Amino acid sequence: MSGYLIATIGITFIFFMTTIGSAVVFLFKKSISDRLNSMFLGFASGIMIAASIWSLIIPSLEQSSDYGNFSFIPATIGIIGGCVFLVIMDKFLPFLLKGKNAEFSKPTTLFLAITLHNIPEGLAVGLAFGNAFASSDISFFYSALWLAIGIGVQNFPEGAAVSLPMKSQLNSKGKAFLYGSLSGIIEPFMALIGIWLSTSLSSVMPWFLSFSAGAMLFVVAEELLPEAKNSYPSKVSSWGFIAGFIIMMILDVVL
Repeated sequence: MSGYLIATIGITFIFFMTTIGSAVVFLFKKSISDRLNSMFLGFASGIMIAASIWSLIIPSLEQSSDYGNFSFIPATIGIIGGCVFLVIMDKFLPFLLKGKNAEFSKPTTLFLAITLHNIPEGLAVGLAFGNAFASSDISFFYSALWLAIGIGVQNFPEGAAVSLPMKSQLNSKGKAFLYGSLSGIIEPFMALIGIWLSTSLSSVMPWFLSFSAGAMLFVVAEELLPEAKNSYPSKVSSWGFIAGFIIMMILDVVL
């Protein structure tokens, strides 16, 4: 496949999985099982951690070779910056909601929170594909594709997490599905912005790559893995994590 086709598939997939997850509202009266949700979250976390390392952090370090012994600086500052960005957004969002409408329900708040956290995920996919376009190495495209697949996998339960509570709030499966799907629409747009940034501002690519990696690492550590354990207190999420990490590692090495 050509690089353009791979990028199109990857960017489309992240939104497609959110939409499929949202469609769960038509199939189940209740949410997906806690065991399955825990496995999904663990598996996606493993893929995202491995992808952060091989698709974002390592390229960031390689592209910082001009810094010599201090080539770790862009990656270090970028990772911290990505984490701080999410912390600030987590603080800003409740303030915004309280200031504009104190009556927002929990499902609406969840919709806005997931939409917010999709911003760095879409950016990470775009930067990975942008890095592939810059290098013209087909293996980079496949690595970026698997990053998109990892993010897409964890978008499935996120879509369901938005649409299912919305069903009871709106009394409409169709509207609930629409809200769940729209929570992921920001990702393709951010992916396109990421591609533009990586191809237009190549000198700051190491910073952008590590920034996205930091944001993804923070989401995994702060939300996905704790939620996986809380959903189903067993080792199923841990094995899912290991499986996701190993699969992404093998694919990155082989491709």
